[in-house]
Amino acid sequence: MSPLSPRSTSAMPPTHMPLALGSVLLLLLQLLSPTSAFFPNIWSLLAAPGSVTHQDLTETAALNVTLQLFLERPPPGRPPLRLEDFLGRTLLADDLFASYFGPGSPSRRFRAALGEVSRANAAQDFLPTSRNDPDWHFDAERLGQGRTRLVGALREALGAAQAGDHALARQRLGAALHALQDFYSHSNWVELGQQRPHPHLLWPRQELGSLAQVGDPTCAGCEELSCPGNLLGFPRLTSGYFGTYPSKPPGKCSHGGRFDQSSSQPPRGGINKDSTAPGFSPHHTLHLQAAELALLASTQALGLLRSRLGDRGFSRLLDITPASSLSFVLDTTGSMGEEITAAKIQARHIAEQRRGGPMEPAHYVLVPFHDPGFGPVFTTSDPDSFWQQLNEIQAVGGGDEPEMSLSALELALLHTPPLSDIFVFTDASPKDAFLTHRVEALAQERRCRVTFLVTEDPSRGQRRVRREVLSPLRFEPYEVVALASGGEVIFTQDQHIRDVAAVVGDSTADLVVLPLEPPVVVPGRPLVFTVDGLLRRVTVRIHGEVRSFWIRNPAGVSQGQEEGQGSLGHTRRFGQFWMVSLNDPPRTGTWEIQVTAEGNTRVRVQAQTALDFLFHFGIPVEDGPHPGLYPLTQPVAGLRTQLLVEVTGLRPASGGEPRAGRSGPRERGSSLTRPPPQLSGPAGFLAPGSKAPLSLRVASFSGPRDLDLRTWVNSSFALTSNLSRVRLEHNESAWGRLWLAVPESAAPDSVVTVTVAAMGREARPVPPTHAFLRLLVLAPHPQDQLAVPAHSSGPVLTMASSTLPPSPLVTQGRAGGGLAGNPRWGTVAGVLLLLGLASW
Repeated sequence: MSPLSPRSTSAMPPTHMPLALGSVLLLLLQLLSPTSAFFPNIWSLLAAPGSVTHQDLTETAALNVTLQLFLERPPPGRPPLRLEDFLGRTLLADDLFASYFGPGSPSRRFRAALGEVSRANAAQDFLPTSRNDPDWHFDAERLGQGRTRLVGALREALGAAQAGDHALARQRLGAALHALQDFYSHSNWVELGQQRPHPHLLWPRQELGSLAQVGDPTCAGCEELSCPGNLLGFPRLTSGYFGTYPSKPPGKCSHGGRFDQSSSQPPRGGINKDSTAPGFSPHHTLHLQAAELALLASTQALGLLRSRLGDRGFSRLLDITPASSLSFVLDTTGSMGEEITAAKIQARHIAEQRRGGPMEPAHYVLVPFHDPGFGPVFTTSDPDSFWQQLNEIQAVGGGDEPEMSLSALELALLHTPPLSDIFVFTDASPKDAFLTHRVEALAQERRCRVTFLVTEDPSRGQRRVRREVLSPLRFEPYEVVALASGGEVIFTQDQHIRDVAAVVGDSTADLVVLPLEPPVVVPGRPLVFTVDGLLRRVTVRIHGEVRSFWIRNPAGVSQGQEEGQGSLGHTRRFGQFWMVSLNDPPRTGTWEIQVTAEGNTRVRVQAQTALDFLFHFGIPVEDGPHPGLYPLTQPVAGLRTQLLVEVTGLRPASGGEPRAGRSGPRERGSSLTRPPPQLSGPAGFLAPGSKAPLSLRVASFSGPRDLDLRTWVNSSFALTSNLSRVRLEHNESAWGRLWLAVPESAAPDSVVTVTVAAMGREARPVPPTHAFLRLLVLAPHPQDQLAVPAHSSGPVLTMASSTLPPSPLVTQGRAGGGLAGNPRWGTVAGVLLLLGLASW
């Protein structure tokens, strides 16, 4: 959102958001050789209202390039878009997708991708590895070094995208855009009268032009907050010094503002244009001019990536599609014939049903497994190739239990784009149950929903050979992963697997899971859920050994388990799986479900809704280079944090409709509350044959902790560590070193994943917490490998005024996903673990 448009926020007490207090924080980031710029994100606007932030610039540029792509590639079967229809309007992701893909086409994945880039951009002002590094901010007249960092980060984004790791690519793109935007705020490019972006900033073999030399005085002293005339009429390019490193030479300009220690040294004052507030930005009157040029330059950089990746690759980078990806993890042992056939039918059904339309899956992943093997992983964007590969899988050999199911699922998660659905078909429990919490954390980090279809009734006779006596709780790892990801575990029988798979496949649409009270079946006590006017297509799903059940609406009308059409909806049964589709529109108010059953019975209520949201955490930073919200991804006990929720689909409460959260405009809204936080950071690149030093920091925030630390890496890499066990007192830290050996055989433009787990050594064992660091392997390339962008000259939309347009982010997310309500999110209270590529 733009600071120039009204923004509604409300502070909510923690009880209004069902977030468990997490407790271990694992932060893995590359320690690039370690200051500041436009304010980072919307939190900064509390200090400088009306300013244009890095978030605004990034999202507006991305939407401009996306609009340009849509204008140049008319949608199949739909009239082409016209530029004049968007001029003078606030550019919104939902409007853009509706115009191109059709009304109601969700832009959730696109907006989530923009959020990743924006948060990676903002993080550059807060990460200890980048916030005080002048090269990342074009400070201290290090303009050549800044361009090297900028082009390097763009190259890393390109390489990661080509390697298929778009999450890593978005991290590096955010870092690159931060540096690029800082150039226009921190240098004197605007003061020199320039009205276009620097023509050579993205091309490392081009001269930057006339640069200030070491002995050239550039600034006069200024004792006021606002310093419009402190530059010495200097015709060369310069930038201000920030802080104490490097120290400011005599006669040089400072960055300026309340956080800059160098601005108190002569010549006093500064030249930054980060905000509209003179207390932070001595050249605040030029803020909007700098922002205009930064927006143009950001649009050019994104156009450059589009030209290198092609339209399909660029669309995958920013998830410019309303469709999710589709992943199947298949048990291929001899007893799985019916399951494999069901998976084939369901995959074919999804592909054919959505083929050629906006909801056709953008990416397909297939991972087979048995014992002792799993994989290889097959990925493609071509539905015909996916179908051919799937059709070649046959059930052969094996027939015993358990199997390597979690290893296969971990492989699928590493290759599946975020916000996707993963289906696991098996009739066996996991042999690799030790991976449970690692896979759980990875599913959360990837924000993928995992559904297990298990043709194994744990309470009845077994059809597989047993190598050992197996626990009746052997399927618990599936329950843990499903709960963490917002998915579910469905037990069924062979004769029903095709019908159940079809029902589950239909639920890959934009559905929300409604909370139940109590959350599990309690004998003699009804389950209660609430329906409001925003919900449609409500379904109740029950699976287990059910003797009877009934559903009652707010008017007191009830319906039992009889199959077929009833007074409240249509009931279908497939063995132990029941599904009731309630009539539309459902009556608003409190509904009840009463279930009488044996064993572990599961009840799930789903619905469609226009209401959607994305959320992330952050720590308010008030003593750094800029005020802002340091972005996080996990809660940790002992740290103060904020939760930012970005909402779409809200309507003003009227006509007796219950309010869904805070009412507001349909386009957007946001709310704030205070759960504990998580930290995260960017990754970097490696070279084949190198040995990369890693830095590890562990800190405790909530009491003494005895911890074991374990690490994993891709099989062809070697990882050693000098820190495997540590005891920490309250607010105490420990540092360690690790070394990652990259083999000569490592494929260029590939990604290696480093995993770290922190496990407490308490008397009562608690699940460990994991973190994942992705590093890019790059081979040497010419510095100017980034070709001149073919798509950099298109329209950049601004409002019919002298100010920037409101940023278009109107975010939407999978409501009811398993992340927010997972009570196992974080387990070793108050521990921060920081891992990164060291600079020594």
